[in-house]
Amino acid sequence: MPGHFEPLPGGGAAVALDDVEISIIRSLAVQLLELIGPGPAEDAPDDPLAELFADGPSEPPADPVLRRFFPDAYVDPEEPASPRDAEERRVHSAEFRRYTENDLRAGKRENALAVIRSLDALTSVGDGGAVLKLSQEESQQWLGALNDLRLAIGSRLEITDEDDTDVLYRLPDDDQRKPMVMAYLWLGGLQETLVATLMS
Repeated sequence: MPGHFEPLPGGGAAVALDDVEISIIRSLAVQLLELIGPGPAEDAPDDPLAELFADGPSEPPADPVLRRFFPDAYVDPEEPASPRDAEERRVHSAEFRRYTENDLRAGKRENALAVIRSLDALTSVGDGGAVLKLSQEESQQWLGALNDLRLAIGSRLEITDEDDTDVLYRLPDDDQRKPMVMAYLWLGGLQETLVATLMS
C-alpha cells in the first residue's frame, strides 16, 4: 500500500502516506484553494442564494493555470476563423463562462477542501505516517483534486504533450524545476492508482 491506492472492502480507497507526503499534498491543496479564490458569496455570507444566482466572469482568467482550468468553450486556437466568426465565438464563450465558471470553481474548491479535511483528520501512526481511508465520494473528490494539482503544476512547467513529459524525466538534479517535476510525477502515480482502484 505505501505510495499507491488500494481498494477498501465495500468501496472506497486507502493509501499509506508518511508525514512528508501528507504535508506536501496538504500544502499543494491549500495553494490550489488560494489560486481558485473565494466564491462570489464571500461578499454576502449571510445570503445562501448569493452564489447560486451570481453571474460569473465573462473574460478568461489572466493566470495560465486558471485558463487551463476554465478554457474558452467556443474558441479553438487550432481552427482559423474569420474576424466575424472569431468575434461570435468570443461572445458565446463569454456568455457560457458567465453561467458556468462559478459552479466549476465551487467544485474545485470543494475537492481541494475535501483533501485538506481528510488529511487533517488523519491520526499519525508510530512510524511517522498514517493510512488514509476514503469513502467512494471522498475518493472522487480526491481524484478531482489530484487532477487539478497536476494540471496546475503541468501548466507551470509548460507541459503541453507527452514529449514534454519525456524531457522532464531527463532533467539534471540541479535544475530548479526538479522539485515541481518530482511532485508532478508522484501525483500522477497517486492519480493513476486511485483511478485503477475505483475501476476495480
